[in-house]
Amino acid sequence: MWLWKVNKTGSAIDQIGIIGARDGMLLMTNNCYCCVIETSAVNFELKSEAEQDALIEIFQSFLNSLNSKVQFIVRVREIDLDRYMEELAHRLDLENNPVYQSQIESYSQFVRSLVSLNKILSRNFYVCIPLELKNKQDMDSIREQLSLKTEIAARGLQRLGMHARQLDSLELLNLFYSFFNPVQAKTQPLIPATLKQMHVALMKENA
Repeated sequence: MWLWKVNKTGSAIDQIGIIGARDGMLLMTNNCYCCVIETSAVNFELKSEAEQDALIEIFQSFLNSLNSKVQFIVRVREIDLDRYMEELAHRLDLENNPVYQSQIESYSQFVRSLVSLNKILSRNFYVCIPLELKNKQDMDSIREQLSLKTEIAARGLQRLGMHARQLDSLELLNLFYSFFNPVQAKTQPLIPATLKQMHVALMKENA
């Protein structure tokens, strides 16, 4: 089940396809589970021809080492500098040295002019490792299978010179929460208490 495919009818869970998160895994509809690796990037264009050839070989080897399909997601977002500007304003209020005050004001004006002329974008890279089961299995078995798949993928990415780490449960929920509620996610990010409430609801549902 690919994460961008949703059912346009039915309940919210049916549309999003995500029931919850547990032990660093997304619990999804249709007996599907998924881990997500956040990874850094490699600037391929700045590499020499020999380095590019080596990277292509390693990437080919990485793909061949995978025993199931994966999904690569590149997320491009406009950076929200409102909070950063508020912090600068707060520092300006606390600063008593006229020289530092002038520097903070000049820097704040520079950032404002930069943002007004150009959109500042951030890019985040993710690899989704799915596990689709035909029959129900216990959670320990599911966790073990996904952990092995995720470890193989992470090692392959590290061989490419990338930093790779698996998102925990709260990070997973916040990632997709920000996909579907980008404005609200800025001011009201999910907190650990949300995760606990979700676990209680899932336990009641499966009782």
